[in-house]
Amino acid sequence: MIISKTPLRMSFFGGGTDFRDYYENSERGYGMALSTALNMYVYIMVCKRFDDKIRVCYTKNEFVDSVEQIRHNIIREALKITGIEKGIDIVYAADIPLSSAGVGLASSSALAVGVLNALFTYKGEYASPEKLARLACRIEIEILQNPIGVQDQFACAYGGFREYKFWASGEVSATPVNVCAQTMKRLKSRLLLYYTGMTRISSEILSEQKENIRDKMRLLDDMAGLAESAEKELLEGRIEEWGNMLDTAWSLKKQMAGKISNPFLDEMYARAKKAGAVGGKVLGAGGGGFLLLYAPVDRRESVEAAMSDYQKVEFAFESEGSRIVFIEENR
Repeated sequence: MIISKTPLRMSFFGGGTDFRDYYENSERGYGMALSTALNMYVYIMVCKRFDDKIRVCYTKNEFVDSVEQIRHNIIREALKITGIEKGIDIVYAADIPLSSAGVGLASSSALAVGVLNALFTYKGEYASPEKLARLACRIEIEILQNPIGVQDQFACAYGGFREYKFWASGEVSATPVNVCAQTMKRLKSRLLLYYTGMTRISSEILSEQKENIRDKMRLLDDMAGLAESAEKELLEGRIEEWGNMLDTAWSLKKQMAGKISNPFLDEMYARAKKAGAVGGKVLGAGGGGFLLLYAPVDRRESVEAAMSDYQKVEFAFESEGSRIVFIEENR
């Protein structure tokens, strides 16, 4: 039996600049995102079966004779890539509700990375974070044709608080942001996370965003530049501007597609700002999922009181990426 544990991620700045149509054509020569892994996880358990059947268990229970019969598209393609054809059980669980709708924490990419990690380990092979991220991108973008970028797969594979650059050559650099522990503690103390109660089909929003890239290159340049500025402020221990920067990032992001925000989200965000939050953003594609807020320490209580109608989610930054947490050989 093998169990992999893969973190979800929180993206602060630069989301959208990880689309190939942008970073291959940007005058900057690259896109850039700043994100952290979270202490919320996707778990994959795989074990050998006595017979040649394949069982895949998530919100549904699939019991099939061949890989081609598997309806779960990411797990099906991961089995194809790793060359496993029969006699295996795969169980998928997560710290957030399993659903076809997105919530903005990169759960589908965490699944792709995590199941690949578990399957390669099952075969007795080591797969580096780079390999896991690249193969997860192949599954989600090339094979399944999902209209997404490449940030999430790398964030889930590598973990930690990192700067990601997406170069015109197709290379991706995943550089740790080496900030002192005290600065990270200060930043964390100013961040609040709320579940909006709304899910959405992220591909609908991302398809429109992808179609708009050629007309929004200047806007995306600004988003990449904002990621660089935010990293500089963090490295120098100045986090006071992060709230305003998140507010700017959210304003820019809403211009990328029509359904990124809606009246419910606008009202939720306005309530938080009226109570003292300086800025924030909806994570992921937008349209629902999780709302991240930045509240100065002296305004945190008033923001929490104003947001008491919504589900607050406790979180911490995670330093590790996808890893194998349990191995037991069949006897």
